[in-house]
Amino acid sequence: MKWDSILAGLAVLLTGSLFAEPNSEAAERPNVVVIMVDDMGFSDLGCYGGEIKTPNLDRLAAGGLRFTEFYNCAKCETTRATLLSGRYHTEVGVGKLQNCVTLAEAMRAAGYTTLMAGKWHLTSSPCQRGFDRYFGHLSGATNFFTGDDTFRLDDEPFQVPDQGFYTTDANTDYAVEFLNQASPDKPFLLYVAYNAPHYPLQAPREEVEKYRGKYLGGWDQLRQSRYARMKTLGLLKHDYEPAPRPADVPAWSTLSDEQKQREDLLMATYAGMIDRVDQNIGRLVKQLQELDRWDNTLVLFLSDNGACPFQRTKQQTLDNELMPWDAASFWTYDKGWAHACNTPFREYKQNQHEGGISTPLIAHWPAGIKDAGTITAQPGHLVDIMATCLDLAGETYPQDYQGKAVGPPRGTSLAAIFAGQRRPQPDIAFTFYGKNNALRVGNWKLVNLDYGGWELYDLDQDRAELHNLADQNPAQLAKMKQRWAEAEHEYGLKKGTRQKKKQGRNTDKDQLESRSRPN
Repeated sequence: MKWDSILAGLAVLLTGSLFAEPNSEAAERPNVVVIMVDDMGFSDLGCYGGEIKTPNLDRLAAGGLRFTEFYNCAKCETTRATLLSGRYHTEVGVGKLQNCVTLAEAMRAAGYTTLMAGKWHLTSSPCQRGFDRYFGHLSGATNFFTGDDTFRLDDEPFQVPDQGFYTTDANTDYAVEFLNQASPDKPFLLYVAYNAPHYPLQAPREEVEKYRGKYLGGWDQLRQSRYARMKTLGLLKHDYEPAPRPADVPAWSTLSDEQKQREDLLMATYAGMIDRVDQNIGRLVKQLQELDRWDNTLVLFLSDNGACPFQRTKQQTLDNELMPWDAASFWTYDKGWAHACNTPFREYKQNQHEGGISTPLIAHWPAGIKDAGTITAQPGHLVDIMATCLDLAGETYPQDYQGKAVGPPRGTSLAAIFAGQRRPQPDIAFTFYGKNNALRVGNWKLVNLDYGGWELYDLDQDRAELHNLADQNPAQLAKMKQRWAEAEHEYGLKKGTRQKKKQGRNTDKDQLESRSRPN
């Protein structure tokens, strides 16, 4: 299908029957569905410029609101800690979730049924931190076909079936079951944390074959075509320069035919994993409609970080039997495709440059979003999700929980943006255990890489962060460094840095290989 046909289809959907027209006033106490995918790039979805087939998410975008400057914490566990606490991960001990209430605890106290399916990747368990029902895995990643020993149903061990299991599908199966069993007289919070498209790249054969051959043009061509579509869709403020291919990524033309076939297979598998997620989101939407709970349900869709550039497996050739639909396979992709997936930004997962921390955010709420199908460049951050949910539930973040004082929330509700208004732009701080750090104040951004020196960018003109203004604008650099020093004290960022150097990195790879990689 040509891109202009896709654009026409998105326009038609604005008046289609699948999504109801927004009411003049938002209904009270909406249901909330938070859907998070894992390691997906900024430009992967069709409605964000990608070629991957995501019709259900495209419909959500056409009937809702797309954010272009919403931020995550660049890493699986740091994002989850921040999302669920409404505070910066450095303040809550990352996975320990200390000195906070969780989103589920707060919403349950507000009278909501709280449900979760998918990846946890924090200490304790979902049912111990406020969720009434849970299905998924506690680990940081898992084999998609065979799972691992951390799968749970509620708080009990769950034995993954020997056949016919695929984690993405199973997460939706249980999410649908939980919704069916939930009381129709109470609002609900549903958090679905899909592990896809996190490595290992594994997908049913039909999903992989759907995309085989579509990526033989290579990562350079893919990035160019995505950037052109992003401009057509109006996702970029200005026609600014996209980040060039990194020096350590070879030009596609220098690869052998065998290498190109292998790379095409990897990207086809990645695309198939996202396609399958989109199909499952369609299942969730259909179920909510059948339960007559769709119109007053706020859906938030986002990614936990940018695309992942880590090649963490031995080279496998196409003449062996370990294809990505084989449960014993273990494929990943590297910087070439990750760079394309993060179009038009630079850097990746773990980095605090835009490629690591910028997430697509789609908000859909028929009863509550004023201007369906619009795009907003108002900045937001994960800490805002807690604030938004409590605002819509008519509650406030508590000062204590179960007899213990908790720290203050950091976010600001997105409700004003949903209503078509502007909200005050908060300062946003980022850190990855002190190795990579950033601070955004207005359109200015301070950022470093691998303990390096500070860089300074004007994001209004240079979202791809190609023109470092640190030397040209020393006064602004000094202001930003002073604000960073304040943020270090306010959010415990220095403490996070010391912990990082002392304790070392606890990565997804460690958890995956110890719990779920096939022998």
